[in-house]
Amino acid sequence: MSSLSPPRPVGPPRPLLVTGDPRLLDELLRLCAVTGIEPEVCADAGSARAAWGASPLVIVGDDLADEAARCGLPRRDDIVLLGSDLDDGEVWRRAVAVGADHVIFLPDAEAWLVDRFADIADGATSAALSVAVVGGRGGAGASTLACALAVTAAQRGRTAALIDVDPLGGGIDVLLGGEAVGGLRWPDLRGARGRVDGGALSAALPRLHGLTVLSWDRGAPGGVPQDAMRAIVGAVRRRHEVVVVDMPRRPDAVSEEALAQCGTGLVVIPAELRAIAAAAQVVSLVRPVVRDLRAVVRTPSPSGLDPDEVAANAGLPLAGELRHESGLVESVERGEAPGTKSRSPLARFCRDFLDRAMPTPHSEVA
Repeated sequence: MSSLSPPRPVGPPRPLLVTGDPRLLDELLRLCAVTGIEPEVCADAGSARAAWGASPLVIVGDDLADEAARCGLPRRDDIVLLGSDLDDGEVWRRAVAVGADHVIFLPDAEAWLVDRFADIADGATSAALSVAVVGGRGGAGASTLACALAVTAAQRGRTAALIDVDPLGGGIDVLLGGEAVGGLRWPDLRGARGRVDGGALSAALPRLHGLTVLSWDRGAPGGVPQDAMRAIVGAVRRRHEVVVVDMPRRPDAVSEEALAQCGTGLVVIPAELRAIAAAAQVVSLVRPVVRDLRAVVRTPSPSGLDPDEVAANAGLPLAGELRHESGLVESVERGEAPGTKSRSPLARFCRDFLDRAMPTPHSEVA
């Protein structure tokens, strides 16, 4: 008889629950059942080694935290320590020892944990990069840059999405030559609430130039509720590695729901004195929502302003210089998506930015 262990079953990824506490385990199993996901359960830290690295999420009960630390299990992301006593200050020491990213307590963290389980159940991936792009002044070229960033990410093998949250912008799908392409637009999604199935939503949205696009239509202007904006942007983020959000210059309460889900913001500023003054006002509105806010400076400058000087006067670090691209407007009018000309200044900026933001891409097209 072979001494080899039977092969591990092939199937969807499963969260790993490491606890010998029946009460904690019952609570975790109940939350898994809510999302229809079947976890892998280990009642001691030693037996968790086989599944430790492959599981999309590891939840360690506080009862086994010290044991898990002593076992020398490898460091990894997405470890959660489930505490049992809110008044136990030592739980934070144990969290550090086991390498936990989060410390949670039930029932307070039920909704958060259900969301994590649901992400695994529907095969979602957390967005590796979410970028909001906003113009420092009108006509700065923010929508063009947003399109180019998303197009470049898709060309480099990333699952990418472009979201237009400016209802008065005319629809960003026009810049991609896709205004006649079928699929849902924002007005179709006004009734969205709660958790939206990211896979079903992505399948229903237009696909243009290898990326998912959510735009406005050309009908009568009208917004969407804050709840819908929050739910839809969250669903798109769960299904894509790169999400680019095209923002209005003056965010309102609704568009701020999208802005709050972005880890990085880019303010596009032409190298002109008036543009710098206008950008400073935009920065004051956006900075409270996005901590990592940077300037993209469009050159040349009529008065010889340096990109670093422009960014500094706007109160921002410099993300990069975007040189003038002759013929860009004409090529977009002909239906060529921004960023598709690989040697253009726009495409080069996008590649450089993505290389810095995502330094280890798994699949790229040069």
